[in-house]
Amino acid sequence: MNRKRLNIIYLSLITMMVLFLALGGVFQLGTAGSHTVNAESAAVPSSGQKKKLVMGTSPDYPPYESVDAKNNGEIIGLDIDIAKYITSKLGYELEISSMDFNGLVTALQSGRVDFVMSGMSATDERRQSVDFSNTYYAARNTIVSKKSAVLETEESLSGKRVGTQLGSTQDLYAETIQGAVLKKLNKIPDLINELNSNRIDAAIVEDAVAIEMTAANPNLTMSFLPAESAENGYAIAFPKKSTIVNDFNGVLAEMSESGQLDAIVQKWFASEKDESSDKLLNIDFSILKGYIPYILKGVYVTLLFTLVSALFGLVWGSILSLFKISGIKLLEWFATAYTSVFRGTPLLLQLILIYYATPQILNYDISALMAAGLAFGLNSAAYLSETIRGGIMSVDKGQREASIALGIPYRKMMVRIIFPQALRNILPALVNECIALLKESSLVSVIGVTDLMRRGDFVRSLTFRSFEVLLFIAAIYYVLVLILTSFARMLERRLRRSD
Repeated sequence: MNRKRLNIIYLSLITMMVLFLALGGVFQLGTAGSHTVNAESAAVPSSGQKKKLVMGTSPDYPPYESVDAKNNGEIIGLDIDIAKYITSKLGYELEISSMDFNGLVTALQSGRVDFVMSGMSATDERRQSVDFSNTYYAARNTIVSKKSAVLETEESLSGKRVGTQLGSTQDLYAETIQGAVLKKLNKIPDLINELNSNRIDAAIVEDAVAIEMTAANPNLTMSFLPAESAENGYAIAFPKKSTIVNDFNGVLAEMSESGQLDAIVQKWFASEKDESSDKLLNIDFSILKGYIPYILKGVYVTLLFTLVSALFGLVWGSILSLFKISGIKLLEWFATAYTSVFRGTPLLLQLILIYYATPQILNYDISALMAAGLAFGLNSAAYLSETIRGGIMSVDKGQREASIALGIPYRKMMVRIIFPQALRNILPALVNECIALLKESSLVSVIGVTDLMRRGDFVRSLTFRSFEVLLFIAAIYYVLVLILTSFARMLERRLRRSD
């Protein structure tokens, strides 16, 4: 028994080492160049020397920031042009990091980004967590409603269902409206869907976004609220006690005096175009023209992430299953506790925790793709450990007894005799887990991984149409699942023929 236990531990440790080396190699490309310069130590570089500053943004808010999905997929917009001008003047190299708006302040606090520009207002609540530059643009709050039921004043919103983008200035303003029933959503395109579906009566957004919304949706109209309803202008956010705030303020002042700031604003506000369509209330896949190649590039990221997560979960789940049948109380307790924790907490919570906590606790800037692979692999292993344990226990005991009688070493017996039969028995369960990983991979868009879902969100923010984009992405996921299922059936038939 002691020899068996030592063999289990030895086999597990070797497998873990190989697994983590392989995982690091696969994601090396994702982690390369992702180091973030701490803003507190980022002094102005000397002549001829360039340092990198990482800017956090949520590129789903045109014209401030959006993805040029019809061309090279570059993030463009008013905020981007201002950031490029300032960092160039100060001698920095600019790197742009894409993430959800709700995670921008957290990214600043964890040191993942050096500053944030994303149409962010300098509110008193945010000033408690971050430092702000001087404002570079002041927007007006605007009501967007249907032409068939126009709402023009704050008083008219009383008793109405009002939609806002979660965490935005308009969201904070809407909370002060007496009698309004608020519905907070993550993205601007979602507000359009809710308006067109009559789930809300109006949406409160800023003026530039309202112009884009109504231009793309001729059944909507906008009404400007008084200027005093927008108390704060847009500013650049920095970590607390950042040493580069004054440098940025100096360039902003220079841009304002020279007219460069106004020129950038006019460039983006003058580019509004009418993309209205007579097929607004019908399905019109012509809006996808030019965006399909950009969306399809997300298939590679989705498949890479799913493959690595599945392999990681399978290997680590196998190790946990060995722990559970080892007879060693400490290993059994660890495997049981691990399974309980990862099955008892939400996957999304685990994903966000690994992504944001790793730089803060370990001082290691883990890439979004690697964080996603770890989170999904660790979570999948908790479920697979029970599946694999059941598969091992389902193998006839006579196989073990015969192996022992023939003097076959324990490691060789497990690798060449027990595991192959166990995997064959649990193949349908393994396929189901891979399919679940493939579909659940859409969650990684929350931390900025540009998978299929994330790219779809960018296209939705540009077209202000959701149904066609989401239906196209759903079709891609369905085809991928069909291919995976067909491959699994072929493998299963081959295994049956080899019996």
